[in-house]
Amino acid sequence: MTTNAADQSPAQPSTSKMTDEQYGALRASAAVWAGTSVLITDERGRVLVQEVGYRPFRLLPGGAVDEGESARRAAVREVQEELGVALDVRRGLAVDWVSAAAVGAPAEMRFPGEILHVFDGGIWGEERFAAIRLAADEIQAVECVEPADLPALMSPGDARRALAALRARIDGAGVVLLEDGVPVTPGVLDRVGVLRTARARHHFPFHPRPVPGGLVVRQAWCWAFAPDGRVLVLLEPDTGAACLPGGTPEGRDGGDPATTLVREAREEAAAELADVVYLGHLSDPEEPCARVRYAATLRRVGAPPVDPATGRAYVRVLATPEQVVELFDWGPAAAGQLQAVHRARASLRIPRAARRPVTELSGPCAW
Repeated sequence: MTTNAADQSPAQPSTSKMTDEQYGALRASAAVWAGTSVLITDERGRVLVQEVGYRPFRLLPGGAVDEGESARRAAVREVQEELGVALDVRRGLAVDWVSAAAVGAPAEMRFPGEILHVFDGGIWGEERFAAIRLAADEIQAVECVEPADLPALMSPGDARRALAALRARIDGAGVVLLEDGVPVTPGVLDRVGVLRTARARHHFPFHPRPVPGGLVVRQAWCWAFAPDGRVLVLLEPDTGAACLPGGTPEGRDGGDPATTLVREAREEAAAELADVVYLGHLSDPEEPCARVRYAATLRRVGAPPVDPATGRAYVRVLATPEQVVELFDWGPAAAGQLQAVHRARASLRIPRAARRPVTELSGPCAW
Protein backbone atom coordinates (compact mmCIF):
# COMPACT_ATOMS: atom_id res chain seq x y z
CA MET A 1 0.00 0.00 0.00
CA THR A 2 1.31 3.48 -0.89
CA THR A 3 0.72 6.47 1.40
CA ASN A 4 0.84 10.12 0.41
CA ALA A 5 3.48 12.46 1.76
CA ALA A 6 0.76 14.84 2.89
CA ASP A 7 -0.49 12.16 5.30
CA GLN A 8 2.84 11.98 7.10
CA SER A 9 4.32 14.22 9.75
CA PRO A 10 7.23 16.38 8.57
CA ALA A 11 9.65 14.17 10.51
CA GLN A 12 8.66 11.03 8.61
CA PRO A 13 10.51 9.97 5.45
CA SER A 14 9.00 10.84 2.10
CA THR A 15 6.90 8.32 0.21
CA SER A 16 7.82 6.39 -2.89
CA LYS A 17 5.92 8.95 -4.94
CA MET A 18 7.95 11.98 -3.74
CA THR A 19 11.53 12.47 -2.61
CA ASP A 20 12.43 14.38 0.53
CA GLU A 21 13.65 17.23 -1.63
CA GLN A 22 10.45 17.33 -3.66
CA TYR A 23 8.27 17.19 -0.58
CA GLY A 24 10.27 19.93 1.13
CA ALA A 25 10.04 22.13 -1.95
CA LEU A 26 6.28 21.60 -2.10
CA ARG A 27 5.80 22.58 1.51
CA ALA A 28 8.14 25.57 1.17
CA SER A 29 6.14 26.84 -1.79
CA ALA A 30 3.07 27.05 0.45
CA ALA A 31 4.90 28.55 3.44
CA VAL A 32 3.40 31.56 5.24
CA TRP A 33 4.75 33.97 7.81
CA ALA A 34 4.23 33.48 11.54
CA GLY A 35 3.59 36.31 13.96
CA THR A 36 2.64 36.78 17.58
CA SER A 37 1.02 39.44 19.75
CA VAL A 38 0.03 39.87 23.38
CA LEU A 39 -3.21 41.30 24.73
CA ILE A 40 -2.64 43.22 27.98
CA THR A 41 -5.30 45.20 29.87
CA ASP A 42 -5.30 47.42 32.91
CA GLU A 43 -7.60 46.96 35.88
CA ARG A 44 -10.31 48.98 34.13
CA GLY A 45 -10.31 46.68 31.11
CA ARG A 46 -8.51 49.11 28.81
CA VAL A 47 -6.13 47.62 26.22
CA LEU A 48 -2.41 48.41 26.11
CA VAL A 49 -1.31 49.59 22.65
CA GLN A 50 2.04 50.80 21.39
CA GLU A 51 2.92 53.79 19.23
CA VAL A 52 5.75 52.99 16.83
CA GLY A 53 7.66 55.20 14.45
CA TYR A 54 7.37 52.96 11.42
CA ARG A 55 3.56 52.72 11.24
CA PRO A 56 0.69 55.23 11.51
CA PHE A 57 -1.39 52.77 13.55
CA ARG A 58 -1.15 51.54 17.13
CA LEU A 59 -0.07 47.94 17.70
CA LEU A 60 -0.34 45.31 20.38
CA PRO A 61 3.04 44.19 21.74
CA GLY A 62 4.45 41.49 19.46
CA GLY A 63 6.20 40.80 16.21
CA ALA A 64 7.56 38.11 13.94
CA VAL A 65 8.30 34.58 15.12
CA ASP A 66 11.98 33.84 14.56
CA GLU A 67 13.25 30.70 12.85
CA GLY A 68 12.97 27.68 15.14
CA GLU A 69 11.01 29.66 17.74
CA SER A 70 7.54 28.82 19.03
CA ALA A 71 4.84 31.48 18.89
CA ARG A 72 4.59 31.49 22.70
CA ARG A 73 8.31 32.00 23.20
CA ALA A 74 8.24 34.75 20.59
CA ALA A 75 5.50 36.49 22.58
CA VAL A 76 7.60 36.34 25.74
CA ARG A 77 10.65 37.66 23.87
CA GLU A 78 8.76 40.51 22.21
CA VAL A 79 7.28 41.78 25.49
CA GLN A 80 10.75 41.68 27.05
CA GLU A 81 12.33 43.50 24.11
CA GLU A 82 9.60 46.12 23.61
CA LEU A 83 8.40 46.77 27.16
CA GLY A 84 11.32 45.53 29.25
CA VAL A 85 8.98 43.29 31.26
CA ALA A 86 9.53 39.57 31.89
CA LEU A 87 6.15 37.92 31.29
CA ASP A 88 5.24 34.24 31.54
CA VAL A 89 2.78 33.80 28.68
CA ARG A 90 0.83 30.54 28.81
CA ARG A 91 -2.70 31.14 27.58
CA GLY A 92 -3.70 31.61 23.97
CA LEU A 93 -6.70 33.70 22.96
CA ALA A 94 -6.84 33.65 19.16
CA VAL A 95 -5.18 32.28 16.03
CA ASP A 96 -5.76 34.44 12.96
CA TRP A 97 -5.24 33.62 9.29
CA VAL A 98 -4.20 36.95 7.79
CA SER A 99 -4.60 36.85 4.01
CA ALA A 100 -2.50 38.75 1.50
CA ALA A 101 -5.65 40.39 0.14
CA ALA A 102 -6.59 41.80 3.54
CA VAL A 103 -3.18 43.33 4.24
CA GLY A 104 -2.65 45.17 0.97
CA ALA A 105 1.13 44.77 1.24
CA PRO A 106 3.28 46.13 -1.62
CA ALA A 107 4.11 43.60 -4.32
CA GLU A 108 7.85 43.75 -3.61
CA MET A 109 7.22 42.46 -0.09
CA ARG A 110 5.82 39.22 -1.55
CA PHE A 111 3.61 38.75 1.50
CA PRO A 112 2.34 35.15 1.41
CA GLY A 113 -0.18 35.39 4.26
CA GLU A 114 0.44 34.99 7.97
CA ILE A 115 -0.64 32.89 10.91
CA LEU A 116 -0.81 35.33 13.83
CA HIS A 117 -1.22 34.14 17.42
CA VAL A 118 -2.69 36.32 20.15
CA PHE A 119 -1.72 35.45 23.72
CA ASP A 120 -3.18 36.62 27.01
CA GLY A 121 -0.77 38.97 28.78
CA GLY A 122 -3.10 39.34 31.75
CA ILE A 123 -4.43 42.26 33.75
CA TRP A 124 -1.66 44.63 34.86
CA GLY A 125 -1.71 46.77 37.96
CA GLU A 126 0.16 49.98 38.63
CA GLU A 127 3.33 48.20 39.75
CA ARG A 128 3.74 46.30 36.51
CA PHE A 129 3.01 49.36 34.37
CA ALA A 130 5.63 51.26 36.37
CA ALA A 131 8.18 48.57 35.44
CA ILE A 132 7.82 49.24 31.69
CA ARG A 133 11.05 50.27 29.99
CA LEU A 134 10.42 51.01 26.33
CA ALA A 135 12.73 49.94 23.53
CA ALA A 136 13.92 53.42 22.59
CA ASP A 137 14.75 52.52 19.00
CA GLU A 138 11.33 51.02 18.29
CA ILE A 139 8.54 51.97 20.73
CA GLN A 140 7.72 55.66 21.08
CA ALA A 141 4.95 55.38 23.68
CA VAL A 142 2.36 53.07 25.19
CA GLU A 143 -1.13 53.83 26.43
CA CYS A 144 -4.22 52.00 27.63
CA VAL A 145 -7.33 52.71 25.59
CA GLU A 146 -11.01 51.86 25.73
CA PRO A 147 -11.74 48.78 23.58
CA ALA A 148 -14.26 50.77 21.51
CA ASP A 149 -11.43 53.15 20.49
CA LEU A 150 -9.31 50.40 18.89
CA PRO A 151 -10.86 50.67 15.39
CA ALA A 152 -9.88 54.36 15.26
CA LEU A 153 -6.32 53.71 16.44
CA MET A 154 -5.36 50.41 14.77
CA SER A 155 -5.51 49.05 11.24
CA PRO A 156 -8.90 47.44 10.53
CA GLY A 157 -7.58 43.87 10.70
CA ASP A 158 -5.57 44.49 13.87
CA ALA A 159 -8.57 46.08 15.58
CA ARG A 160 -10.86 43.20 14.63
CA ARG A 161 -8.31 40.71 15.93
CA ALA A 162 -7.74 42.55 19.21
CA LEU A 163 -11.47 42.87 19.91
CA ALA A 164 -12.10 39.22 19.02
CA ALA A 165 -9.28 38.16 21.36
CA LEU A 166 -10.64 40.37 24.15
CA ARG A 167 -14.12 38.87 23.74
CA ALA A 168 -12.58 35.40 23.79
CA ARG A 169 -10.86 36.23 27.10
CA ILE A 170 -14.12 37.45 28.62
CA ASP A 171 -16.06 34.50 27.24
CA GLY A 172 -13.58 31.91 28.46
CA ALA A 173 -14.42 29.41 25.71
CA GLY A 174 -10.80 28.85 24.69
CA VAL A 175 -8.77 29.87 21.66
CA VAL A 176 -10.92 31.40 18.91
CA LEU A 177 -10.08 30.79 15.24
CA LEU A 178 -10.13 33.90 13.06
CA GLU A 179 -9.83 34.65 9.36
CA ASP A 180 -8.70 38.24 8.76
CA GLY A 181 -9.78 39.05 12.32
CA VAL A 182 -13.29 37.62 11.95
CA PRO A 183 -14.26 34.59 14.10
CA VAL A 184 -14.92 31.45 12.08
CA THR A 185 -17.56 30.43 14.63
CA PRO A 186 -18.74 33.62 16.34
CA GLY A 187 -20.12 33.44 19.86
CA VAL A 188 -22.90 35.65 21.16
CA LEU A 189 -20.45 38.39 22.24
CA ASP A 190 -19.05 38.50 18.68
CA ARG A 191 -22.46 38.38 17.04
CA VAL A 192 -23.82 41.27 19.10
CA GLY A 193 -20.53 43.19 18.82
CA VAL A 194 -19.85 43.65 22.52
CA LEU A 195 -17.14 46.30 23.18
CA ARG A 196 -17.54 47.99 19.78
CA THR A 197 -19.11 50.96 21.54
CA ALA A 198 -17.88 52.63 24.71
CA ARG A 199 -18.76 50.73 27.88
CA ALA A 200 -20.99 52.38 30.47
CA ARG A 201 -18.63 54.46 32.63
CA HIS A 202 -19.79 54.79 36.23
CA HIS A 203 -16.80 55.74 38.38
CA PHE A 204 -19.04 56.38 41.36
CA PRO A 205 -18.31 55.30 44.94
CA PHE A 206 -20.22 52.21 46.10
CA HIS A 207 -21.77 52.31 49.56
CA PRO A 208 -23.03 49.02 51.09
CA ARG A 209 -25.59 50.83 53.24
CA PRO A 210 -29.05 52.42 52.87
CA VAL A 211 -29.57 55.50 50.74
CA PRO A 212 -29.33 58.66 52.89
CA GLY A 213 -32.55 60.50 53.46
CA GLY A 214 -33.26 63.19 50.91
CA LEU A 215 -31.09 61.62 48.16
CA VAL A 216 -33.19 60.86 45.08
CA VAL A 217 -32.95 57.35 43.58
CA ARG A 218 -32.40 57.67 39.83
CA GLN A 219 -31.73 54.05 38.93
CA ALA A 220 -32.29 50.52 40.26
CA TRP A 221 -30.33 47.61 38.79
CA CYS A 222 -30.33 43.97 39.83
CA TRP A 223 -27.84 41.10 39.85
CA ALA A 224 -30.35 38.35 39.02
CA PHE A 225 -28.86 34.93 39.81
CA ALA A 226 -29.67 31.72 37.98
CA PRO A 227 -29.23 28.57 40.11
CA ASP A 228 -25.75 27.92 38.63
CA GLY A 229 -24.38 31.22 40.02
CA ARG A 230 -24.43 33.20 36.79
CA VAL A 231 -26.44 36.39 36.38
CA LEU A 232 -28.69 37.84 33.72
CA VAL A 233 -27.18 40.52 31.46
CA LEU A 234 -28.96 42.44 28.70
CA LEU A 235 -27.08 43.34 25.50
CA GLU A 236 -28.33 46.12 23.26
CA PRO A 237 -28.53 44.54 19.76
CA ASP A 238 -27.64 47.72 17.84
CA THR A 239 -24.64 48.81 19.89
CA GLY A 240 -23.48 45.78 21.90
CA ALA A 241 -23.80 47.83 25.11
CA ALA A 242 -24.48 45.85 28.28
CA CYS A 243 -26.78 46.58 31.19
CA LEU A 244 -28.19 44.74 34.17
CA PRO A 245 -31.97 44.32 34.53
CA GLY A 246 -33.64 47.38 36.02
CA GLY A 247 -34.20 50.99 35.16
CA THR A 248 -35.58 54.34 36.22
CA PRO A 249 -38.21 54.59 38.97
CA GLU A 250 -41.67 55.65 37.85
CA GLY A 251 -44.64 57.01 39.77
CA ARG A 252 -46.48 53.70 39.60
CA ASP A 253 -43.64 52.07 41.60
CA GLY A 254 -44.77 53.83 44.76
CA GLY A 255 -41.30 55.12 45.58
CA ASP A 256 -39.95 51.58 46.04
CA PRO A 257 -36.78 50.87 43.97
CA ALA A 258 -37.24 47.11 44.45
CA THR A 259 -40.63 47.39 42.74
CA THR A 260 -38.91 49.32 39.94
CA LEU A 261 -36.40 46.60 39.19
CA VAL A 262 -39.01 43.80 39.34
CA ARG A 263 -41.19 45.71 36.89
CA GLU A 264 -38.29 46.66 34.61
CA ALA A 265 -36.91 43.10 34.56
CA ARG A 266 -40.33 41.85 33.46
CA GLU A 267 -40.72 44.53 30.77
CA GLU A 268 -37.14 44.44 29.42
CA ALA A 269 -36.35 40.73 29.64
CA ALA A 270 -39.56 38.86 30.55
CA ALA A 271 -37.66 37.89 33.69
CA GLU A 272 -39.38 36.96 36.95
CA LEU A 273 -37.39 37.80 40.08
CA ALA A 274 -37.71 36.59 43.66
CA ASP A 275 -35.82 36.88 46.97
CA VAL A 276 -34.76 40.48 46.31
CA VAL A 277 -31.81 41.57 48.52
CA TYR A 278 -30.53 45.13 48.83
CA LEU A 279 -26.78 45.51 48.17
CA GLY A 280 -26.06 49.23 48.40
CA HIS A 281 -25.95 52.32 46.24
CA LEU A 282 -23.67 54.37 44.04
CA SER A 283 -23.48 58.08 44.78
CA ASP A 284 -23.32 60.22 41.66
CA PRO A 285 -21.33 63.44 42.39
CA GLU A 286 -22.29 64.98 39.04
CA GLU A 287 -25.98 64.81 39.87
CA PRO A 288 -26.90 64.48 43.55
CA CYS A 289 -28.66 61.12 43.35
CA ALA A 290 -28.31 57.44 44.19
CA ARG A 291 -28.13 54.44 41.88
CA VAL A 292 -29.23 51.44 43.95
CA ARG A 293 -28.11 47.86 43.44
CA TYR A 294 -29.92 44.67 44.41
CA ALA A 295 -29.43 40.92 44.09
CA ALA A 296 -32.24 38.44 43.47
CA THR A 297 -32.94 34.92 42.27
CA LEU A 298 -34.00 34.42 38.67
CA ARG A 299 -37.01 32.11 38.52
CA ARG A 300 -37.90 32.16 34.84
CA VAL A 301 -37.66 34.12 31.60
CA GLY A 302 -40.26 34.20 28.85
CA ALA A 303 -39.90 34.86 25.14
CA PRO A 304 -37.72 37.92 24.43
CA PRO A 305 -39.98 40.97 24.72
CA VAL A 306 -39.70 44.33 23.00
CA ASP A 307 -38.60 46.87 25.60
CA PRO A 308 -41.25 49.64 25.64
CA ALA A 309 -38.56 52.24 26.41
CA THR A 310 -36.39 51.43 23.35
CA GLY A 311 -38.64 49.52 20.94
CA ARG A 312 -36.00 46.78 20.69
CA ALA A 313 -35.57 43.31 22.09
CA TYR A 314 -32.46 42.89 24.21
CA VAL A 315 -30.18 39.91 23.72
CA ARG A 316 -30.31 38.09 27.07
CA VAL A 317 -27.27 36.21 28.30
CA LEU A 318 -26.03 34.50 31.45
CA ALA A 319 -22.51 35.39 32.62
CA THR A 320 -20.51 35.08 35.80
CA PRO A 321 -20.37 38.21 37.98
CA GLU A 322 -16.68 38.58 37.08
CA GLN A 323 -17.52 38.50 33.36
CA VAL A 324 -20.23 41.09 33.94
CA VAL A 325 -17.76 43.53 35.50
CA GLU A 326 -15.56 43.27 32.38
CA LEU A 327 -18.44 44.53 30.24
CA PHE A 328 -18.50 47.87 32.10
CA ASP A 329 -16.05 50.59 33.11
CA TRP A 330 -16.87 51.01 36.78
CA GLY A 331 -13.42 51.91 38.03
CA PRO A 332 -12.09 50.99 41.49
CA ALA A 333 -15.60 50.88 43.00
CA ALA A 334 -16.36 47.73 40.99
CA ALA A 335 -14.42 45.62 43.51
CA GLY A 336 -16.60 46.71 46.43
CA GLN A 337 -19.80 46.09 44.50
CA LEU A 338 -18.57 42.65 43.44
CA GLN A 339 -17.83 41.74 47.07
CA ALA A 340 -21.38 42.75 48.04
CA VAL A 341 -22.74 40.66 45.16
CA HIS A 342 -20.97 37.54 46.38
CA ARG A 343 -22.10 38.11 49.96
CA ALA A 344 -25.68 38.26 48.73
CA ARG A 345 -25.15 35.20 46.53
CA ALA A 346 -23.96 33.22 49.54
CA SER A 347 -26.93 34.39 51.63
CA LEU A 348 -29.24 33.21 48.83
CA ARG A 349 -27.49 29.79 48.94
CA ILE A 350 -26.40 30.04 45.33
CA PRO A 351 -23.03 28.47 44.34
CA ARG A 352 -20.18 30.53 42.97
CA ALA A 353 -20.06 30.06 39.20
CA ALA A 354 -16.90 28.83 37.55
CA ARG A 355 -15.86 30.82 34.50
CA ARG A 356 -17.55 29.41 31.42
CA PRO A 357 -18.74 30.67 28.03
CA VAL A 358 -21.45 33.31 28.05
CA THR A 359 -24.79 31.66 27.23
CA GLU A 360 -27.67 33.25 25.33
CA LEU A 361 -31.24 32.82 26.58
CA SER A 362 -33.02 32.92 23.22
CA GLY A 363 -36.32 31.47 24.41
CA PRO A 364 -38.38 30.75 27.52
CA CYS A 365 -36.52 29.09 30.38
CA ALA A 366 -37.49 28.19 33.96
CA TRP A 367 -35.52 27.01 36.96
